[in-house]
Amino acid sequence: MYDYYERLTNRLLEQNDHLSYFEARTWIELLWEDFEATYAKAGQKYKGKDTTEKVLSQWIDNYGPRLHEVLLEKPKYKEWFEKKKFYH
Repeated sequence: MYDYYERLTNRLLEQNDHLSYFEARTWIELLWEDFEATYAKAGQKYKGKDTTEKVLSQWIDNYGPRLHEVLLEKPKYKEWFEKKKFYH
């Protein structure tokens, strides 16, 4: 699991210079968990970590440079980051 998170965190950091390593890592963990939970709730058969990594990679490529702006629109994430006390 560590390798997946690490690759995705580094990929996000390449796309977004507004995030610290810990913020980027937190985003990856949250998005990973959300994707897998949503996939399961939809009744989809689990296709493995490689599929989750592929989807998150696409999200990073599409939204990575602006991912930090999502906090303004998503109270769930904003609340989580405020609990962590490291978001600017």
